[in-house]
Amino acid sequence: MNILFVSAEVDPFAKVGGLADVVGSLPAALRSAGIDARVIMPLYNFIDQARWGINYLLSFDVHRRTGTIHVDLYLAIHNGVPIYFVRALPYFGQESAVYSFWDYDVPRFMFFCQAVMDAANALRDQQGWFPDIFHVHDWHTGLVPFFVSLRRNEPGWAHVGTMVSIHNMAYQGEHIGGWAWEQGIPGRDHPELQARGLGDNMLAISLAYSDMITTVSPRYAVEIQYPYMGYGLEGLLRTRLSDLRGILNGIDINQWNPATDPKIVANYSADDFATQRPINKRQLQTDSNLEVRDDIPVIGMVSRLVEQKGLDLALPALRTVLAKHDVQFIGLGSGEPVYNEMFFRLGADFHWRAKCFLGFNATVAQRIYAGCDIFLMPSHYEPCGIGQMLAMRYGALPLVRETGGLADTVANYDDGDADRGTGFVFNWEEPDAVVGTLDWALWTYRNRKPAWQRMQERAMRTDFSWDKSAREYAMLYGWISDRHR
Repeated sequence: MNILFVSAEVDPFAKVGGLADVVGSLPAALRSAGIDARVIMPLYNFIDQARWGINYLLSFDVHRRTGTIHVDLYLAIHNGVPIYFVRALPYFGQESAVYSFWDYDVPRFMFFCQAVMDAANALRDQQGWFPDIFHVHDWHTGLVPFFVSLRRNEPGWAHVGTMVSIHNMAYQGEHIGGWAWEQGIPGRDHPELQARGLGDNMLAISLAYSDMITTVSPRYAVEIQYPYMGYGLEGLLRTRLSDLRGILNGIDINQWNPATDPKIVANYSADDFATQRPINKRQLQTDSNLEVRDDIPVIGMVSRLVEQKGLDLALPALRTVLAKHDVQFIGLGSGEPVYNEMFFRLGADFHWRAKCFLGFNATVAQRIYAGCDIFLMPSHYEPCGIGQMLAMRYGALPLVRETGGLADTVANYDDGDADRGTGFVFNWEEPDAVVGTLDWALWTYRNRKPAWQRMQERAMRTDFSWDKSAREYAMLYGWISDRHR
């Protein structure tokens, strides 16, 4: 099968969140399984074409109600995967970031959906390649399934299927009506959209018209069926339950490998972490200007500093824990100004036992994964999450809230059975719940050292590769393909 991934961001070319990680890794795993998976994304101005070997491929025009837009399509091969890039002024080719503000992003990603459709025709006519399935991601690409439904009477389009993957239900691309008229997009007459007043919502349009809907963890597929995490689309989603699947994301286990990672000072594996991993802890303490001690537990965090990630729970809890325990905290992140300030103040107020790095630095991040003992990730919601999987891969035990992919990946430690668990899990969205769970984890670290090390080994040996996920996606692609034969 030929699968075309359609995404606003793709690692390593343009990355804001977990969406980029998925589209940057899954196609390569699918190609290893014999599926011809390719990717199309915008060619943002900040992407270094020379660095990534991005070269001009072909051109075409997109015709709209108010005029014609010229598109240049570029190509690069990354990890064996063909990546197509759309450059079309004024929409793509002069911006300095992936996302900007609503009334700039919505019309340009609507145009991106139009350009993807014409790019498919151009690739067929000029390169001899055409997708059997469009696999679209989040609201930015939500019009593609609708456009495919309109073209199924055209030559070569009858067999084409669609899948949408939801990475975050909170962002939807609403109120597109005026721009849809300007761009010549027909009305969306799907009965469920009309009944619910959602015809101008790009994510809702993709939910209504896609053959299959996936989310990035089984737990999140359940959570978004209810108002708390459905954000107004739960009713529409419940009409598609037979076509909804939750498939857990993976990680690139070759890139994220403590045995070969060049950014850490001592490489190690699940076989020798007990002797080698402490070297990285000492280096992390040195880098953070904290006392170098093997016996003191280190709490780590690598996160966007936003409410979704539970900063309103974590930062007050950390103040309590740092005040009453002999413990260190080392964190890295940036985000909303209010949390940036709280994060900075935490490091300043507890400077002898806490270090807070504002911003993002890949070396610091990987040294936190490799050197901390407890990895804190108390998200209010987490469709999948990658931080907890990276922490486990590097032998840091995650402390997480029971939600989304965190619930699907972290097995809670059981005091009564020292051979169970890969981390610590709490439920209530209160700072006191974080404090209580940290107290429990710190007690376990100090008093159950053999059980702690067995947890570390179980965590490091957990299989988070893309292989299993790729098999599940391949099965769904086959099902979609059968539907349209």
